[in-house]
Amino acid sequence: MAATSTCEPAQPILQLRGVDKLFNDFPAVDRINLDIYEGEFFTIVGPSGSGKTTMVRMLVGMDKPTNGDILLRGTRINDVPANKRPTCMVFQSLALFPHRTVGQNIEFPLKIKGVAPDRRKARALELMAQLRLPESYYGKGVLQCSGGERQRVALARALAFDPDILFFDEPLSALDYRLRKLLEKELKDIHRETGKTFVYITHSLEEAMVMSDRIGVMNKGRFVQIGTPHDIYGSPHNRFVSEFMGEVNVVEVRRREDGALVDEASGQAYRTPGVAGEFEAGTLVVRPEDVRFVQAGAPADNQMSGTLYNEYLLGSRVQYQVRVGEAQVFLVEKLREQRFEGRLGDPVVIGWDAKDSMIFPTNRLQQ
Repeated sequence: MAATSTCEPAQPILQLRGVDKLFNDFPAVDRINLDIYEGEFFTIVGPSGSGKTTMVRMLVGMDKPTNGDILLRGTRINDVPANKRPTCMVFQSLALFPHRTVGQNIEFPLKIKGVAPDRRKARALELMAQLRLPESYYGKGVLQCSGGERQRVALARALAFDPDILFFDEPLSALDYRLRKLLEKELKDIHRETGKTFVYITHSLEEAMVMSDRIGVMNKGRFVQIGTPHDIYGSPHNRFVSEFMGEVNVVEVRRREDGALVDEASGQAYRTPGVAGEFEAGTLVVRPEDVRFVQAGAPADNQMSGTLYNEYLLGSRVQYQVRVGEAQVFLVEKLREQRFEGRLGDPVVIGWDAKDSMIFPTNRLQQ
């Protein structure tokens, strides 16, 4: 998870005020208000069709908003074309020039600006060193480079523009897992080293959590929550955010006359933290890492018996599937060194504390 910045930027560099984007009356982006701060790494996440790509196309000037204003350092830029904005986009496709060398690709924006050849080469070599590309690659054909190397070339070319803001549209999605994890850390390092503002679009929870100072979760054209990775993961505003930002156990509950929350399917009662306002029905959510195997006599606010059904090794973690009753399945997650010693098919007791439950009302009572 990304560390929180030690110094909160005082002023926003980019602002959206009531921004809509309509396609045949369909709101792909719906009444967005947003501040992005100078020097931060802001990531927009959401499922396919949530509006995140439409959002970034407006921010870089490829599309115009239907309504509302986009402000760069307080100046309205709705009608400023992409090539006139101090911003740059790194696409998923990278959009490198296949017939040119690594050096020629990186130098391209400097050539457009009329920078002298010797200064262009010096800057290209400087950026290559920063992006961990060997100097010998300067004259190498870009098609001779690996996927990860091309990613670095594309980022070096973007930095050669010296933009105020860099936008990224899922640039790592086509890479294999190991290379993607390496480049996530490198991107975060480059962000810190350059001090540039990064706006990153992804559908990947892991990318967002590793790199971001703040995350904005989109659904159906709107931001449903904006916050630090810690806040988004630990204190989601609703069920959608909780499920999108990692695996969860979900139980549909109804409030009994005595106030207890009861599983609608099994009748199991749960102890939970208080919820503001009265409600009839809702969703109880608890993350797998907050559920534990309970030994005889050990305390847990919520306990239930089940059968150990399956086990999944996830690198440093182990996840267990526990079947409770006829249809319910709970996930329990432990560190690998704390692996549970039971066998598949064993009866087990699992539980969690009330403070670890998240309650999202779906049917509030009239006040």
